[in-house]
Amino acid sequence: MRYVFGKLTDRTRQYWPMTILGYVLDVLAVPALALVGEHGWLWACALLVVQRMGKAIKKPAKDTIMSFAATQEGTGKSFGLQELLDQIGAFLGPVLLYLVMLFQTEGSTFQIYSACFAVLAVPGAITIVLLLVTKHKFPNPEQFEPEPKEYVPFRMKKEFVLYIAGISLFAFGFIDYSIILMHVSRLYTPLASGLAETSALVNSGTLPLLYAGAMLVDAAAALVFGHMYDKKGVRALVWSTLLSAPFALFVFAFDSIPALLLGIALWGVGMGAQESILKAAVSSMVPKSSRATGYGIFECSFGVFWFLGSWLLGALYDVSIPAMVAVSMAAQLTAIPLYLCSARERDCL
Repeated sequence: MRYVFGKLTDRTRQYWPMTILGYVLDVLAVPALALVGEHGWLWACALLVVQRMGKAIKKPAKDTIMSFAATQEGTGKSFGLQELLDQIGAFLGPVLLYLVMLFQTEGSTFQIYSACFAVLAVPGAITIVLLLVTKHKFPNPEQFEPEPKEYVPFRMKKEFVLYIAGISLFAFGFIDYSIILMHVSRLYTPLASGLAETSALVNSGTLPLLYAGAMLVDAAAALVFGHMYDKKGVRALVWSTLLSAPFALFVFAFDSIPALLLGIALWGVGMGAQESILKAAVSSMVPKSSRATGYGIFECSFGVFWFLGSWLLGALYDVSIPAMVAVSMAAQLTAIPLYLCSARERDCL
């Protein structure tokens, strides 16, 4: 649906309405989970679909607005700064829920989670207010980027095709955090492992803090690699991929808390690069008039291959963890030659 709404955004040029509509669906659906009954899993599933639809509506339009504004300061730097702010929120969110779980000692586990979802209505409401204020202050974001001297129709140039192929391989091999969380829960938490001597560093209460830590690394990496992109272009992806690709080895191959923490940190590096460089590159390859379509293609391809990779890697987890680690690392590293070929094609233009 991100491709569909990307095309629609380019046709209508309704950047702000699409962004705000998507955010409203996104930030209302998650707190609404607090209203779902203990056996209302069908309603919970429906709300999650609404939440994902909200993301599909907002992402191409939001990234396009960002690409217009990024021309003022540098594309990589701007997307890196956006990801820094985004991940500060992603850090504070789990910490907030950790505090809610810490102080909400009465009630069942279901009631505690309901309280957590309800609390998320507060940052959701602040988000919508900030969006409306920003729209009022900058009603025409497309004016940030100068109009091209002549109309350039969108077509799939070779550099863009190679780039999409590269990011698709990266997405295929990038293990979703839910699999990491399941693995950590099985091996490291006392309740799941049944081992009294399991490290107290990891338990059901501190699991949100592991994700929060990964988001902090994500934020720092986005800023660093965003600056690097402005100097090195797509080649910056080579360095970020080389650094993050071994995360699966440390998380899944070593039964060690230090290795686990290092692996999660490297996973955060990969996420930071994904949210800064990957998006910045699209803005330099796709003309202004078709930018949302370009982001729609990017998001669609990335999402499809992340889904396929997550399905395969999840299946391999039950069969052979070494095979899962090998496929994950191989897919990510295979993307590097495609990044280099895309950069070479751009240099020849």
